[in-house]
Amino acid sequence: MTRLAETTDFLKDPRTNRVMAALEAAGGPDCARFVGGAVRNALMGLSVEDVDIATQLEPRAVIDALKAAGIKVLPTGIDHGTVMAICKGRPFEITTLRRDVETDGRRAVVAFSRDWREDALRRDFRLNALYANRAGQVFDPLGQGLADLEARRVVFVGDPHQRIQEDALRILRFFRFHAGYG
Repeated sequence: MTRLAETTDFLKDPRTNRVMAALEAAGGPDCARFVGGAVRNALMGLSVEDVDIATQLEPRAVIDALKAAGIKVLPTGIDHGTVMAICKGRPFEITTLRRDVETDGRRAVVAFSRDWREDALRRDFRLNALYANRAGQVFDPLGQGLADLEARRVVFVGDPHQRIQEDALRILRFFRFHAGYG
């Protein structure tokens, strides 16, 4: 089993624990996991600047849970399931698990989900489809993200042409990620 190092800064941060505790109070254990760059960079031993969280809770439940815990909430992308939590000056982007129903090359109509694999299938690269729980246990729902990370390869999730048609900016992200992580 792969784990994030216990010394990973964002895992030890009381602000992170406060946000995760608020979400878990509303949705139960493992209803929220760290995702994307925080997990990828921590596994690579790089600094983690942004802490993104994926959750099974729908946006209204996320907002209610955070407010109940006294954490500031900004509904930054509520139509896509994203809210920003600000805990003692540190931002956390929290997004409900989802699948894309339709896209126009940049914006998507989404349906919320409770399925971690379904959420992973809509992400851009397999090394960004890695999740970790509060204890640092890493989950690779697609079964290839950890291998890509170890080999330092940037591979689209599924069909690259489809991923780019869904969001044309992914081609630019591919080159940026390849330069930084490939």
